Amino acid sequence: EVHLVESGGGLVEAGGSLRLSCAGSGFSLDDYAIGWFRLAPGRAREGVSCISGGDGTTDYEDSVKGRFTITSDNAKNTVFLQMNSVSSADTAIYYCAATKRSYGCNTWDAVYDHWGQGTQVTVSS
Repeated sequence: EVHLVESGGGLVEAGGSLRLSCAGSGFSLDDYAIGWFRLAPGRAREGVSCISGGDGTTDYEDSVKGRFTITSDNAKNTVFLQMNSVSSADTAIYYCAATKRSYGCNTWDAVYDHWGQGTQVTVSS
């Protein structure tokens, strides 16, 4: 059974940094793509970034390009989201999700089959 656990959320000041982790079990990251999504009050769920465990392809939502970096450690079946220069607009619950695909990735949430429980990120201004 695919299982995802996010960690690393918390309270951070505007302009600061935070690193989220998504630890997976029950599957091999080599065969999956992992996406990071966020849900803020009053807003629809938004795709933030994704990475292919198979070929390393990454993608980012425009508002986080140049500030967020997604990486993976396939040996540990873990994906990281490094968040730099955060602002109040980044406040949300962050979820990671997995979909079975060997190459490429996208941030369309409909293609992701397995979801973690989420981790809260709060940016104070």
